[in-house]
Amino acid sequence: MIGKCSFLLLFFSVFISYSNAKEAISISPYALNRSGDSVVIQWSGIESPSDLDWLGIYSPPESPNDHFIGYKFLNVSPTWKDGFGSISLPLTNLRSNYTFRIFRWTQSEIDLKHKDHDQNPLPGTKHLLAESEQLTFGTGVGKPEQIHLAFTHMVNTMRVIFVAGDGEERFVRYGESKEMLGNEAAARGIRYEREHMCNSPANTTIGWRDPGWSFNTVMKNLNNGVRYYYQVGSDSKGWSEIHSFVARDVYGEDTVAFMFGDMGCATPYTTFIRTQDESISTVKWILRDIEALGDKPALVSHIGDISYARGYSWVWDEFFAQIEPIASRVPYHVCIGNHEYDFPTQPWKPDWAASTYGNDGGGECGVPYSIKFDMPGNSSEPTGMKAPATRNLYYSYDMGSVHFVYISTETNFVKGGSQYDFIKQDLESVNRKKTPFVVVSGHRPMYTTSNEVRDTMIRQKMLEHLEPLFVKNNVTLALWGHVHRYERFCPISNNTCGKQWQGNPVHLVIGMAGQDWQPIWQPRPNHPDLPIFPQPEQSMYRTGEFGYTRLVANKEKLTVSFVGNHDGEVHDTVEMLASGEVISGSKEGGTNSSNLKTASASSTLVGKSESNVSWYIGASLLVMGTLLGFIIGFFTRGTKGSASANRWIPVKDEDTL
Repeated sequence: MIGKCSFLLLFFSVFISYSNAKEAISISPYALNRSGDSVVIQWSGIESPSDLDWLGIYSPPESPNDHFIGYKFLNVSPTWKDGFGSISLPLTNLRSNYTFRIFRWTQSEIDLKHKDHDQNPLPGTKHLLAESEQLTFGTGVGKPEQIHLAFTHMVNTMRVIFVAGDGEERFVRYGESKEMLGNEAAARGIRYEREHMCNSPANTTIGWRDPGWSFNTVMKNLNNGVRYYYQVGSDSKGWSEIHSFVARDVYGEDTVAFMFGDMGCATPYTTFIRTQDESISTVKWILRDIEALGDKPALVSHIGDISYARGYSWVWDEFFAQIEPIASRVPYHVCIGNHEYDFPTQPWKPDWAASTYGNDGGGECGVPYSIKFDMPGNSSEPTGMKAPATRNLYYSYDMGSVHFVYISTETNFVKGGSQYDFIKQDLESVNRKKTPFVVVSGHRPMYTTSNEVRDTMIRQKMLEHLEPLFVKNNVTLALWGHVHRYERFCPISNNTCGKQWQGNPVHLVIGMAGQDWQPIWQPRPNHPDLPIFPQPEQSMYRTGEFGYTRLVANKEKLTVSFVGNHDGEVHDTVEMLASGEVISGSKEGGTNSSNLKTASASSTLVGKSESNVSWYIGASLLVMGTLLGFIIGFFTRGTKGSASANRWIPVKDEDTL
């Protein structure tokens, strides 16, 4: 009798347990080797599935339900309506384990006060259905990743920076052959902490994650123009793959650079902030160009708004994993933008800029930017907080026939400040026989025809304080980001076109590398009846196409070409001769360069060939999107995943530049 009772109790126990836990989730494999490897997440037993059911991605595994890294709706799986399905996700090594959770979210629980960066409701976590086992990176968790290069102030050196999960000593070993990495240098590891962040979300548990240790060392005594092979790591924790780069040639005259701003990165999941799917194409085409160079040296200039992490720490990891294929091959140079730095109590905020410098940095106050990059020179400014001083603000270097200068538009640039003194002294000391061309890069533009009202006073101050230095010292080219478009101006000073770049630098806005919030063009009061925004005479070419610019120079000529992401082809070109002459196309995109392909009307939001109908359609869509965006946003997720050629958004709110 006792045996029968025991059997019945066991039967009912198993039955009740099964009925209460029929939702199931599993993962395969249980360990990944490195960033970019994929895990397959499978689920089953979901009763009455809803298109609001979702999968949360968590790292570390003990994160609260609302502290996910990102999420995916289960309806991305074709079998979701049957209560089962699977999702394959490539994951980045965050130096901690992952776990995955499935939630039921109902229409009645949508909280319009709990929104993401795009004003879409964030999914609710009230009904947890199932949680997976933990996913690890196994022995790969200690291996170095996020490798990127940079020039130093010494021409026969190359800096290498990477991230690892602990502070144990690491090294770089390098040489002229893969089989003979006979040189070695120790790498110094540093890190930053949550208390160094200055505002939310960076200093809150929802935005903070362990950033790991950033290691930094220099490869020395490099021979001019020679390809070197290198790897980073240690015997105890593992070594990276072998990468290579071409050393700078102090005697070389040729210069190749890939330049852009405002790129960000893509993620395989939706998260608290907008990510930049177009950045994938930018990286792809630049990688194509680097591979085509063979053994010629090159560099990348990313002029502000780097990762768009905005205080969500893991986005920096996603960014560096995405750029590693190019940044491990050529030096990756940056200047600071508003989304790396701006915070409410930043030290330099004059009255005329009080409403300009907000909390665009998401509370990072320049700390991740300062630790994860190490540019030439020693420029820094105190934050006035617990955070260490902000670095990599202004610096310069030579490559081939070009002298490159990087400046900060987020810290003091007016007369009397240390940055102004640096720019003045640097420009006055350029050896024009060695480097006949001078390129200055900064984040916020001095010239733009976008309707960017918030930066009006900064532009005026730049024109007042910096333009005279550019004009007097014959700056060839000025590059700016911040406005997420491409625009090329005539040789210009005092808002007036000149005939030569000497005394009239050519200005380009190149913030079109990934961020898809777009400002409209500035209306012109003398065209009140036109339903488009006509180009002023100073603006030679402008487009809403995503892409990047290529700079190629020698002692006689500097050429900048705009490459569009939709086809990888050149859509605008300007040539600047050492004599001062500027050879470029007209506003219609024409030029005397035989290999130029002009942009079509569909890829140029404003152009002389556009019809009024196109503008009216765009305006109608804008109004409809404003009214319906927050309602349907969590289904469409903004523009993510769209295959449309017209993927940029024609207007944005001021905070998203």
